[in-house]
Amino acid sequence: MAGSTMPGRVQADESGAAPSAAGLSRLSEYFENEVATGKLPGAIVLIRQHGMPVYFRCFGVRDVATGQAMTPDTLFALHSMTKPITGLAAMMLIDDGKLSLADPVSKYIPAFAAVKVGVASETANGTPVLKLVPPDRPVNIEDLLRQTSGITYDYIGGGLVRKAYSDAHIFEGNFDNREFAERIARLPLSRQPGTLWRYGHSMDVVGRIIEIVSGKTLFQFMQARIFEPLGMTNTKFVLDGAAEWARMAEPLPDDPILRLAEDERRAHPEWQSGGGGLVSTITDYARFAEMLRNGGKLDGKQYLSPTAFKQMTSDHIGPGSGVARDYFYFPGDGFGYGYGIAVRTDPGNAKPPPPGSIGELKWDSGSGTYFGVDPKLDMVYVLMEQTQRERGRITPAFKKLVYDAFEE
Repeated sequence: MAGSTMPGRVQADESGAAPSAAGLSRLSEYFENEVATGKLPGAIVLIRQHGMPVYFRCFGVRDVATGQAMTPDTLFALHSMTKPITGLAAMMLIDDGKLSLADPVSKYIPAFAAVKVGVASETANGTPVLKLVPPDRPVNIEDLLRQTSGITYDYIGGGLVRKAYSDAHIFEGNFDNREFAERIARLPLSRQPGTLWRYGHSMDVVGRIIEIVSGKTLFQFMQARIFEPLGMTNTKFVLDGAAEWARMAEPLPDDPILRLAEDERRAHPEWQSGGGGLVSTITDYARFAEMLRNGGKLDGKQYLSPTAFKQMTSDHIGPGSGVARDYFYFPGDGFGYGYGIAVRTDPGNAKPPPPGSIGELKWDSGSGTYFGVDPKLDMVYVLMEQTQRERGRITPAFKKLVYDAFEE
């Protein structure tokens, strides 16, 4: 299915920028080629400006095994694009006065009172060993939201901490958010709290805290406060029945890392992962993006107060924050990080700088999904695909094509 592409130029923003038909055609040609050459099974791209669609195209198939065409109601595993939604949910509770950024995590999950920091060391005979030392201060809610807790993933960071994660078998058996948070609390932190941006299971712990504070499961809270009001009727943790499973986009057979990650996610329907468990459609996620574009409100409903929205979408790890960055700094050149989402703070070091605007919000995922909100252009863009193998190449090319279309 080819969706719709609006011809010519739409109404420009205050700077006069609007996408050109030629630029949007090049975007189409790019994804048509990706599908034709077998690099992608399919994809969907949506661009909206001033709240109106200016580009919406479906490419290829949702699953090469069935040959079913990619359609607007196709479901995609969001993986880490779950995090901005969980961040919004937490900020709602902060808005409600039920949660504070300064609260220690141990206030809600007592096991975190005993957490230790893992420091690489050696025995007297030179054998590497992980020394456990007390944290300089407790891990707090802000640490979780801005990924400075020291909680990591088992594939990121120093070898000894990664081994501790691997040896703990945290994905074995059945577990819900309560059990998973307890398992994480028993593992060493990779750094002292508040000192390093380190990607990891922080948002999964946030998901458990949302449950404790709200008295609901994470999905129940999201459903009542976010999904139903926004009209995100296809966003959930667990698919219901054969009809929904038939709408699920699948990675190519030779994309083993994503296939393994999906097998792991699907094997635990009882786990509502705030860091990576949601599935959604492109139209659902576009509603979430439009709410961000509109400053925390949409269709007359306020989801966050202006103060909470500014907190969520401002950089909290920049100069003066004491937070360091290393090779695993995924927001990327020119971006800081708010609470669950990256925010453009400067052009970055690349010459020429990558496309985008100061204040731009974005996040992506290991499954290839990607979205951005550009306040200068009053524009949102969403890419839905399922590929780990090709995402590192496709997502920057996609973003460049989007911005090139606005610059002609």
